[in-house]
Amino acid sequence: MPRCSTLPSSHNWDHYGQWPAVWTLLRKMPIILWLLLLDTSLPAVRGQTRIPLETVKLWADTFGRNLYNTVTRYSGSLLLQKKYKDAESSLKIKEVDGLELVKKFSEDMETMLRRKVEAVKSLVEAAEEADLNHEFNASLVFNYYNSVLINEKDEKGNYVELGAEFLLESDAHFSNQRVNVSLSSVQLPTNVYNKDPDILNGVYMSEALNPVFVENFQRDPTLTWQYFGSSTGFFRIYPGIKWKPDENGVIAFDCRNRGWYIQAATSPKDIVILVDMSGSMKGLRMAIAKHTITTILDTLGENDFVNIIAYNDYVHYIEPCFKGILVQADRDNREHFKQLVEELMVKGVGVVSQALTEAFQILNQFQESRQGSLCNQAIMLITDGAVEDYEPVFEKYNWPDRKVRVFTYLIGREVTFADRMKWIACNNKGYYTQISTLADAQENVMEYLHVLSRPMVINHDHDIIWTEAYMDSRLFTSEAQSLMLLTTVAMPVFSKKNETRSHGILLGVVGSDVTLRELMKLAPRYKYREGKKLRPKPNYNSVDLSEVEWEDQAETLRTAMINGETGSHSMDVKVPLDKGKRVLFLTNDYFFTDISDTPFSLGVVLTRGHGEYILLGNTSVEEGLHDLLHPDLTLASDWIYCITDIDPDHRKLSQLEAVVRFLTGMDPGLECDEELVREVLFDAVVTAPMEAYWTALALNMSEASEPGVEVAFLGTRAGLLRRSLFVGSEKISDRKFLTPEDEASIFTMDHFPLWYRQASEQPPGSFVFNLRWEEGPDSPGKPVAVRASTAIAVTVDGKTAIAAAVGIQMQVDYLQRQFWAAMKQCGTGEGPCPESCEDTDLDCFVIDNNGFVLISERPQEMGRLLGEVDGALMTQLLSMGVFSRVTMYDYQAMCKPPDHHHSAAQALISPLSASLMVVRWLLHEFLLFLLQWSAWGSWYDKVSEAKAVFHHSHKHKKQDLLHPCDTEYPVFVHQTAIQEANGIIECEACRKTFVMQKIPSSNLLLLVTDRTCDCSTYSPILQEATEVKYNASVKCNRMRSQKPRRRPGSCHAFHPEENAQDCGGASDTGASLPLLLLPLWVWLLPPQLLW
Repeated sequence: MPRCSTLPSSHNWDHYGQWPAVWTLLRKMPIILWLLLLDTSLPAVRGQTRIPLETVKLWADTFGRNLYNTVTRYSGSLLLQKKYKDAESSLKIKEVDGLELVKKFSEDMETMLRRKVEAVKSLVEAAEEADLNHEFNASLVFNYYNSVLINEKDEKGNYVELGAEFLLESDAHFSNQRVNVSLSSVQLPTNVYNKDPDILNGVYMSEALNPVFVENFQRDPTLTWQYFGSSTGFFRIYPGIKWKPDENGVIAFDCRNRGWYIQAATSPKDIVILVDMSGSMKGLRMAIAKHTITTILDTLGENDFVNIIAYNDYVHYIEPCFKGILVQADRDNREHFKQLVEELMVKGVGVVSQALTEAFQILNQFQESRQGSLCNQAIMLITDGAVEDYEPVFEKYNWPDRKVRVFTYLIGREVTFADRMKWIACNNKGYYTQISTLADAQENVMEYLHVLSRPMVINHDHDIIWTEAYMDSRLFTSEAQSLMLLTTVAMPVFSKKNETRSHGILLGVVGSDVTLRELMKLAPRYKYREGKKLRPKPNYNSVDLSEVEWEDQAETLRTAMINGETGSHSMDVKVPLDKGKRVLFLTNDYFFTDISDTPFSLGVVLTRGHGEYILLGNTSVEEGLHDLLHPDLTLASDWIYCITDIDPDHRKLSQLEAVVRFLTGMDPGLECDEELVREVLFDAVVTAPMEAYWTALALNMSEASEPGVEVAFLGTRAGLLRRSLFVGSEKISDRKFLTPEDEASIFTMDHFPLWYRQASEQPPGSFVFNLRWEEGPDSPGKPVAVRASTAIAVTVDGKTAIAAAVGIQMQVDYLQRQFWAAMKQCGTGEGPCPESCEDTDLDCFVIDNNGFVLISERPQEMGRLLGEVDGALMTQLLSMGVFSRVTMYDYQAMCKPPDHHHSAAQALISPLSASLMVVRWLLHEFLLFLLQWSAWGSWYDKVSEAKAVFHHSHKHKKQDLLHPCDTEYPVFVHQTAIQEANGIIECEACRKTFVMQKIPSSNLLLLVTDRTCDCSTYSPILQEATEVKYNASVKCNRMRSQKPRRRPGSCHAFHPEENAQDCGGASDTGASLPLLLLPLWVWLLPPQLLW
């Protein structure tokens, strides 16, 4: 810990305290004299350079004054403040009623979501009616628009089969993708044959949905994607699109694995997967079993619960932490299970009765304790055969009620145990399938979903389901599309034919996407302050509220919203800014209510203070219109001043154009937010003089004048933005500023600009300065621009609201020139200054209130954290309380897995080992070739299915480079009460002095240090995120914890009319000679070649 001495500027001895101090000095005198006597014989310790406090204060005051004059002059902040002050008599400050606001938003969202439900219902009715009128034709020949083949031509220039001409046009409503709004198209995964009779009949039947798609879209133009996912595997999507395979030529997307399909097709379920790990399961059987487990996991969703038990001579949970429980089948747990499944090894003899007993006990325990899904329960038995007596287990735990279904998967082509496996399934209301190849897994696993859907189908219960919010980028792999959060409303489609009633045939699921962006349009940003953001990330799925509002330690807010309550809650929060480099300390009020007829709750956040007020002003339409038409004025393009996305004639209008048409009465059918438009009109009038002010400044700046300030800008609470250039656009250092390319600098649906938010939290009249890079702060290179902004506050009847923020962008060199000029000031009158920042023994920095260097003699240090540049100085400032370290947490982080360090001995591979590795690889490739040639039926399927399976597995491994994790990182914040400080840092061979002085009217600090003293032994202080490592016990408790959640409103577990004897049968067991010889070859080869 460094020692610090404060440099005294004066001595104040009181009458009573001077003698003890003198006595202390006298006691120390012998020591001082002794050190002086030794001075001639010991090496000298380098002394510190003297840094006059008064001079540093003069420098800071001079620089601050010059900076303030420059920024106020070019920004016009004083003029803008005066204009709002002059208008105070016509202003009102309205306090926002949070509960009233959230209820209004909820009602609007309920109305909007109800329209989506009506669209989906009309699709269900049309699909079921079409199926009722359709007779299956095994020899049907029918051409349809295949999404992959449309517009494709052969070498002769003719359209390929199923690939006719299909008109596609870019449409802004569908993220500028090329679509056909008149027709739908059909997509199939690679392992589904596009001319299979079941596919052809289903596609032909579903043609009846085309006019319904179009009619829905015309009735509700806010609809996005509508689709029908068939139980046979095809996916009809409207509007029609062109679908492109991935880089391996594979289309892995299967609608039946999507969350919306699974949740609509079945009720929630508790699943225990039992996998046989006995010695007979080695080789290809083990690979098939693992792939089967992965496929089952892919059919589970947020409402399901699962565990996996491996068994041989004994029973063991593949995740010991999950012993005796079921865990929610969210994405994290599913991916965790998949990793563990890959590590399974075979040995011993399989004893299935013990595993079945364990599975039944878990399911019974959860049912009795009212945990888990509280609906369907099932056991998935994956094995190559069962030999012992397992009937007593069923008699004890499952008969006669048979509340737990048992699904059996016989692995391999051996049929010896087929009858036993089928008996288990048929006597426990389950289904039996045999999986002989990797490609068999997908279709055979899907059978269990059909069984679980029977009760719902027989009852004709069309439950409406809403998925959790998720980030779906896989749906349209054919188009480059930004990640977008969305939810899906879906309903099942049943066969209404009388002859199929007891079989409960599920035809598929229809659905429609609702982007959260569309919902947010109903909650205008200008009416409240934004909360924390959810960040898109790889494989994104829904994020728990406790991971965003992590200050809610008691989960009071979360519990209330889960229960659908209406109310409010207050918390002190830390909000990260500028990619986590900065933090705001706020007190937020949370208001929440449920959205009727949906599983959702809505919350609105209001920040205490100015965030609770709205500024309302009055002005005439004529005056406001005139000022709105200034060329330097724009409106927030993401905000909804007028609704332009319903009427096709309005979709090409900008928000500013729409507002003008509304105010002039040119378009009576245009619907606008009158309160927001009134605010914009008022802001346009008040800020109009700024254009003339900035223009006059620009005219007075001669071309020969020294370059410096480039742009002046302002933004108002209503999303109005003005800017003026003082140089040609080609000379601007940061051309992305105030454009959509620099999203942080503009008003968006998610946030106010960074310069606006920071200025709002600064003291009135104070400017906040930020250093910016042309390509962003994460890119290498020299910083090119400095932005300064200040807030314009208005006070009416004792209430203060932020009306606007105004600022400038200047060149870095210009700021530096002002700084070095100020550093030449001194209080000695005539002659050169005795001290200067240009001295070789002094180092001068300007840092901001978060410790980032704005000015340094060394350009490479600019923009970096002071702790990286001078760890000793940052350490001292922290210990003195000048800066505080604030620990921030990120529960939405993605981390790299730890490196696996292998034994160094493994690097030495003998020639024999190398040869065996080559033979092993050749065998692997040969086996895959035989599987492709022999195991799958038609020429169409045999290669494509193999590619789909293996490329999917390899792709999955590549994507696992990142995993969800919790991280913590420090943010450093200046304590504003400390305006100046000085001290000495004890280093190894010297003492380093420093002085810190606040620069007035800014968020900046001046630091002057002794350059001659080397304190490099101090470690740098970095702002790096580190993964929070939990010990085994804590990690296990976190993984086992089951947070309260709102359950689906319905459950369809059984129906007395279902045909339980429709429980599967033997698969085609024909095999080619090469495939039959595979076991012999495997047996003859050395074991080390097989593992």
